[in-house]
Amino acid sequence: QVQLVESGGGLVQPGGSLRLSCAASGSIFSINAMRWYRQAPGKQRELVAALSTGGSTYYVDSVEDRFSISRDSAKNTVYLQMNSLKPEDTAVYYCYVAARGVTYWGQGTQVTVSS
Repeated sequence: QVQLVESGGGLVQPGGSLRLSCAASGSIFSINAMRWYRQAPGKQRELVAALSTGGSTYYVDSVEDRFSISRDSAKNTVYLQMNSLKPEDTAVYYCYVAARGVTYWGQGTQVTVSS
């Protein structure tokens, strides 16, 4: 049973940085999608960033030029580097991986941006 384990969340001041990690507990073959979502209190879950196996990326407008998604295949890990954080980035962040028609979700990690 493959599980995605997230880490790296926490409390940070506005303008600060965090790097989220999403590690797969087992091998996931034929990955075709890697994404990060977030959900703020009272709001719907939104797609923040996506990375295709071909290397193309997508970012929601609100994080463009501040966030960066990447992957370390050897470690079965997906990262989300978040810079210049703003209070509106406060949310629970979830990683998502799709492979061979199966989707996997992480348990979520809280990111709080506050002074």
